Amino acid sequence: MYKLDLPIDHKEAAAIERRRKLEEDRKSRIFNPKFRTIGVDPEALEQQHRDRSQREELEKRREHAFAADAVRSDKLSMLLQQRQERDIRELNMAMNDFRTLHQQPQGRREWDLYDPDGKKKDKPARISDDDPRCGIASLQKFDGEDLNMENRLRYQQDQTRDWALRQMDDKKRAQEDMEKANRLYELKMRELDQRASELARAEDECRRAISMATSDYNRSLSNEKAIKEAVKRQQEEDDKLTDIQNQLNSDLLTENPAVATSAFGPHRVVPDRWKGMSPEQLEEIRKQQKIQAEEAERRRMEEMQREHQWDEIRKAQARQAMLLERQSGRQRKEVDRDLSDINRRLAYEQQSYNQHLEKEVYTNPPTAAYFMQFNTTTR
Repeated sequence: MYKLDLPIDHKEAAAIERRRKLEEDRKSRIFNPKFRTIGVDPEALEQQHRDRSQREELEKRREHAFAADAVRSDKLSMLLQQRQERDIRELNMAMNDFRTLHQQPQGRREWDLYDPDGKKKDKPARISDDDPRCGIASLQKFDGEDLNMENRLRYQQDQTRDWALRQMDDKKRAQEDMEKANRLYELKMRELDQRASELARAEDECRRAISMATSDYNRSLSNEKAIKEAVKRQQEEDDKLTDIQNQLNSDLLTENPAVATSAFGPHRVVPDRWKGMSPEQLEEIRKQQKIQAEEAERRRMEEMQREHQWDEIRKAQARQAMLLERQSGRQRKEVDRDLSDINRRLAYEQQSYNQHLEKEVYTNPPTAAYFMQFNTTTR
């Protein structure tokens, strides 16, 4: 269910009642011709211009303050973003340098397995005819035994040990480099956090100062507005008394006929001061109307004579047309049939168009309520 027992805002109700009362007073002054005044109030217009200029200046100051605050915030965010991007770029460069210096493909343990030049570096199967590795018919030996097995196994063990030690050293160095990089990254992040906190603290202090300055400025504007409103109320009271006195002594209430004479000539009058025509003027108007009526009657008789002449002409033309129609015969019947078809089609199109207008276009005719809303307010 809707909650209808809401508390009444007395301040808003008072403001609405005050505006309604001002509107009623304005109606009584404007719609009543005895109290309506002609012209403008230069002082009021000048005061409105000054008030609007002050409001515009205040709005410009507020916009400038907000714009400066927004620019400062944008600069701080851009500075933090640039620093973060620079740190990330430096870290990536350090990682790439480390990979370039300490992680070359030639230093890997399995490099000899997929070295593209491995076959070029390897010893060929045959060096000369006296190669002890070759057997009978210049082929490899098929003795069935490995004469260098002991040396080979010893060499392989030494090589395996060397690889293990080298791998341990590489892993240790990589771990130390990683720890060093992590320490540098943590120090850098701490420095960035400290700078961000300092910037945030500075921004809070700046906003606090701006808020205090805005509060002081608003307080001064409020005091100035109260003083202006008091002066305006006093001025309105004085203007009301002056307006009442002027209306009591004006030519409008005293109905002075001399004020209706226009400065542009004796035959012209001022509409808002004119009280009506004299008997001589009314008699002259009646004479002119009688002359105009006689002239209209004469023109009407002439028009009737012309119509009679045209009727005779039309009758003669009709007789001539009947003779021509009898001579045309079959051609006239065909033309009539075509015209009937065209007229029937046009009638159907006209009827369809009228139905379209009545049912789809003219669906919202104006009512009396539409015309009653005009001339009800002063705005």
